[in-house]
Amino acid sequence: MQIRSEEAGSGGRYVLHIEGIEEPAIMTYSRASATLIIVDHTEVPSSMRGKGAGQALAEHAVTEARSGGWKIIPLCPFMKSQMDRHPDWNDVRK
Repeated sequence: MQIRSEEAGSGGRYVLHIEGIEEPAIMTYSRASATLIIVDHTEVPSSMRGKGAGQALAEHAVTEARSGGWKIIPLCPFMKSQMDRHPDWNDVRK
């Protein structure tokens, strides 16, 4: 799996590719401030279901938040459920 970050204006997205699968998985976010992002959508194509793509995107967002020194508001239901399952991510949860 390969994840790349794309930023534009006040938001961005994490894009995950798996070799041999054309359509990527995507997690989008808005930047509320220099220290706060709002994860608002996660989309995993059916061809990636069960391969850990969504989990990898969530882990990537947490890693990016930790390294960037910001917090995450998990507006996206998937990201919220992942953060609920991982109390060790509370350090980046707003």
